[in-house]
Amino acid sequence: MFPAVKALIAGHPLLAYYTMTFAISFGGFVLVGGAGLFSGTSWESDPRFLQAVQAMLAGPPVAGLVMTGLISGRVGLRDLLARLLRWRVGIRWYAAALVTAPLVQAAVLYGLALHSPVFLPAVTTTADRAILLLSGIAVGLIGGLVEELGWTGFAIPRWRQRHGVLTTGLIVGVLWGAWHLLQMLWVGRTSSEGTPLPLFFAQYLFCAVAALTAYRVLMVRVYDRTGSLLVALLMHASYIAATLFILAPPTTGVPFLIYAWVWTAALWLVVAAVAVANGGRLSR
Repeated sequence: MFPAVKALIAGHPLLAYYTMTFAISFGGFVLVGGAGLFSGTSWESDPRFLQAVQAMLAGPPVAGLVMTGLISGRVGLRDLLARLLRWRVGIRWYAAALVTAPLVQAAVLYGLALHSPVFLPAVTTTADRAILLLSGIAVGLIGGLVEELGWTGFAIPRWRQRHGVLTTGLIVGVLWGAWHLLQMLWVGRTSSEGTPLPLFFAQYLFCAVAALTAYRVLMVRVYDRTGSLLVALLMHASYIAATLFILAPPTTGVPFLIYAWVWTAALWLVVAAVAVANGGRLSR
């Protein structure tokens, strides 16, 4: 690599990381699934959607590993592996990582289901719970691993050197939400069900980014207390398994927007409760 380019990357590692991540993910998504995205085909029936998401997932791990190697060399890569294998942490942090998303999601959906059965989660309505559970766990673990090699493996420790837990979570969370933009556009386009698209998109995108940001704040706090990349990926995996599979709400249109607003508010209430329980602080 040219010395000037390497010096530029070394001087702005986070900017370089996010540029690489978004370039790989957005480029891969459009190259693989762009035809379906731009034609408005259903994300549930178009096989290109899953292929596009798989291509998108390459961004965070590739950028994270490349940037770690460029900035810190073998020492940095060994440290990354050590954090990935760090499992000796307090049991309460495993509990926080594994049950936060499922508990909040279940409370939201079963609470809403008291008013309408349309909000009953997938695990309640499916005929094959075993496949749903296994699929959710498997996809969650894979997704958590590949994404957190970048978000927590590279970006969060560097943001944390400059900011507290809340600010770090806000920055990483908003960027994490923005990284899902193309995926959300495809899903939202076929999930509005009669709701005017501009109105549906505005609320869907806002709630999606806000919910991911709230959860990322909680993830940063758990990582800040454990230093374990393993626990971070488990917390991410739990979110994927709960919200996209096991407890996914089978709703579209207005019911989905109602769920999205309540889910987002519930996560931010958890953030507030954790802060209050710790004397108004999220950082150490």
